[in-house]
Amino acid sequence: MITLNNIDKVYRTERVETLALQNINLDIADGEFVSIMGPSGCGKSTLLNLIGLLDKPTKGKLLLDGTHINGAGDRSLAKMRNEKLGFVFQSFHLVPDLTVLDNVEIPLLYRKIAAGERKKLALAALDRVGLSSRVHHFPTQLSGGQQQRVAIARAIVGKPRIVLADEPTGNLDSAMGDEIMGILQELNEKDGTTVVMVTHDDRFAQQTGRTIRLFDGRQVA
Repeated sequence: MITLNNIDKVYRTERVETLALQNINLDIADGEFVSIMGPSGCGKSTLLNLIGLLDKPTKGKLLLDGTHINGAGDRSLAKMRNEKLGFVFQSFHLVPDLTVLDNVEIPLLYRKIAAGERKKLALAALDRVGLSSRVHHFPTQLSGGQQQRVAIARAIVGKPRIVLADEPTGNLDSAMGDEIMGILQELNEKDGTTVVMVTHDDRFAQQTGRTIRLFDGRQVA
């Protein structure tokens, strides 16, 4: 499903060159639930951004669902992100002046889907995360845990094969974190969705099938 071969990522400015990732070799199978751990600044989010096609490697080969990403144009990458990937972020990234329902519909606006069908799919996704009663609320009217559930509904509304979660429990208390983890586990176990999650929490990492550990941009486990 996801393959990285000899991946390096270098960030350059006029004076400084920073090696964010070095010689990453990784295979994530279809249907796996994988966590990525390591100290701050070790390259976890950079790795997730590469897998999510939000950034491009400086060196090496990246394959997503059997497709070589190297050399793909921006339009092709955007299409793949929209159709194959769902993103969940620590800070939710909801649009504050849109309702919960409208926020969840956003990924579907980039597909040729009629308004009625978009609404139907968004309502089904919100029901899946237990927020059917909040569809007309705005993000500021929700708790942090509820906002993250909206973000997950938005991530899964297009039925992606891969969900990428960057510290999805980082801004939540332990009880809300358990709820979010439960939703991700259900997506993985019942739907067969491949989930890749960056986390600092060993308790949540232990609930995944495999943990990838990074240190100073290198894969150490």
